[in-house]
Amino acid sequence: MDCEIVFDPQEWRAAYIVVKRCPPPRLGEVIRFVASLGGYLGRKHDGPPGAKAMWIGLQRLRDFVIALEAQPLVALRCV
Repeated sequence: MDCEIVFDPQEWRAAYIVVKRCPPPRLGEVIRFVASLGGYLGRKHDGPPGAKAMWIGLQRLRDFVIALEAQPLVALRCV
């Protein structure tokens, strides 16, 4: 399933840049990336990410999106 069903392009790109640095092929992978930003470890016997890890991960992801959106502005102003 395509990850853009749930996430905006800026959201999954920000998560992927921070965690892997290349475009994600699947929604499940992006969910694990976002959960990892919230503290989810994803070990072999761990269950799926919980609500708390997803919530914290989504908050951090939003911060990364804001930073990526501001990047062209910073380049123009910091000359």
